[in-house]
Amino acid sequence: MNAPRNAQYRHFEVQKIAGSMGADITGLDLSQEVTDEILSEIRAALLDNLVICIRDQNITPEQQLAFARRWGDIHLHPFMQGMEEYPEILAIIKRPTDKKNFGGSWHTDQMFSPSPAMGTMLYAKEVPSAGGDTMFANLYLAYESLSDGMKKIADQLYTVCVGDNFKQADGRSRKDRYSDQMTDMKVKDPGNVQTTSIHPLVRTHPETGRKALYVGGHVQRFDGMTDEESEPLLNYFMKHAVRPEFTCRVRWANGTLTFWDNRCTEHFAVNDYPAETRIMHRITICGDKPF
Repeated sequence: MNAPRNAQYRHFEVQKIAGSMGADITGLDLSQEVTDEILSEIRAALLDNLVICIRDQNITPEQQLAFARRWGDIHLHPFMQGMEEYPEILAIIKRPTDKKNFGGSWHTDQMFSPSPAMGTMLYAKEVPSAGGDTMFANLYLAYESLSDGMKKIADQLYTVCVGDNFKQADGRSRKDRYSDQMTDMKVKDPGNVQTTSIHPLVRTHPETGRKALYVGGHVQRFDGMTDEESEPLLNYFMKHAVRPEFTCRVRWANGTLTFWDNRCTEHFAVNDYPAETRIMHRITICGDKPF
């Protein structure tokens, strides 16, 4: 049975990926001019579905950047080196000999920044014969499904989010972790860019007004608490946020551009394609300070 088609869009077709979130979009050509009217519909599709997969694209880095800039300024990754010709694009590459993949844990992009990335666009240049999917979780549902008592607790908490040397990596820096496990992913010195930030655990989306349980792998502890004090409750929120009924799974194909809203989702790049290559071009869009 085909997934239901959302009939509210005039310029393209939308099919849901899962009941919780996610949608496939067909009938768009991002190599051509995207009018304000079409862009408005794409924004509506993103806000409705949190993750949109724009299928069957054939675009250059210049065209991907042009589309990204329609949404805002480009958010540069403070730790990762962009492409030489296009420093605003991060080439995410896993070679057949690489053991680790980039983004292989539940997280929301740039959460350690004072103003984390609003959204992420990932364009598939080369995908493995099978596997290499990305999992997404709906953080609106994660919050809304909490009991009233737990919501009251969550509403008062703030998280300390760290961009490097976090405890899940046993204190090893990104450079140490990546240098011996990923051939093409180059780490740079962030300089004086702030890479530790404090954010509310419950975030209000600035466009929809809905509340989300804003958690991810960059969270180290609750502000004002020790690691030991934070761990039991933090582990609960982390596991709760990725319950299967809150998730969807994106299956990539060459030419798919997936765009997700970091303000209400987290994601996980599945590392299940040994001895194969996966190449993606990533652009993140600047966001605002969570509230």
